[in-house]
Amino acid sequence: MFKAITNRPLWVNILAGLLLAAGIFALFLASLNWLTGHGQSATVPSVTGKSYEEARSLLRKAGFDVEIQDSVYVDSVPANRVLKQIPEADEVVKSNRTIFLVIRRVVPPEVEMPNLTGYSFRNAEMVLKSMDLRVGDTTFKPDFARNAVLEQWYNGSQIKPGTKIRKGSVISLVLGDGIGNQEFPVPVITGMTFCEARATLESMGLIIGSVVAAGDVQDTCNAYIYRQVPEKFDEEKRLLRIRSGQTIDVWLQVDRPVKDTLTSDF
Repeated sequence: MFKAITNRPLWVNILAGLLLAAGIFALFLASLNWLTGHGQSATVPSVTGKSYEEARSLLRKAGFDVEIQDSVYVDSVPANRVLKQIPEADEVVKSNRTIFLVIRRVVPPEVEMPNLTGYSFRNAEMVLKSMDLRVGDTTFKPDFARNAVLEQWYNGSQIKPGTKIRKGSVISLVLGDGIGNQEFPVPVITGMTFCEARATLESMGLIIGSVVAAGDVQDTCNAYIYRQVPEKFDEEKRLLRIRSGQTIDVWLQVDRPVKDTLTSDF
């Protein structure tokens, strides 16, 4: 064979080589479509919201490979559900392409329990929500800090800040009801100016409720209190008691009221 090649003119060998190369190139081009799947395409089915097993079955039947790209925790979605697909549904892509899925993880990740003591209920609710924790039952106990968080509970017992718990856990809160747990006699504020009485009550954890002023009162701060409800004694002359967080209603007039030795200390 080699002798036949060497005995032929050079130009014949060159021409034969060119024809062979052209044949190989043509064969390559002809097989390229088969190798790359050119011209073979399919529409990606929608699998968002389906379970991973169902999504994988649908995609494989449609001629696609399936791969989990990521898993994230979403409290409102059942475990193993598809949250996102890439490419998205109804896109036309080459057959045998890999479809990537983001699914809802089965086991929620852990977070550290925050310290909510002293927070208002609204702020505590926002903090829990930002950490993918849920607010459970809310109960109240006597405390003049109304709606302030006094205790935080998880699974029937108090939980310390920094404790590891899973996202989605339910945290119950104990709030102050705005009323203290210690009773004391109703203070007498008749005869005081409005501003004096307000300062006195605030120091005792009490609040001025309704304010009724006479028509000639121009300066509320320096107007005198001539009536209060509740008073120091009831109609049967028994001492009345009050707790922090409760209110006392007052009536104002310009002139200092006359001293009442029964119900007043001024």
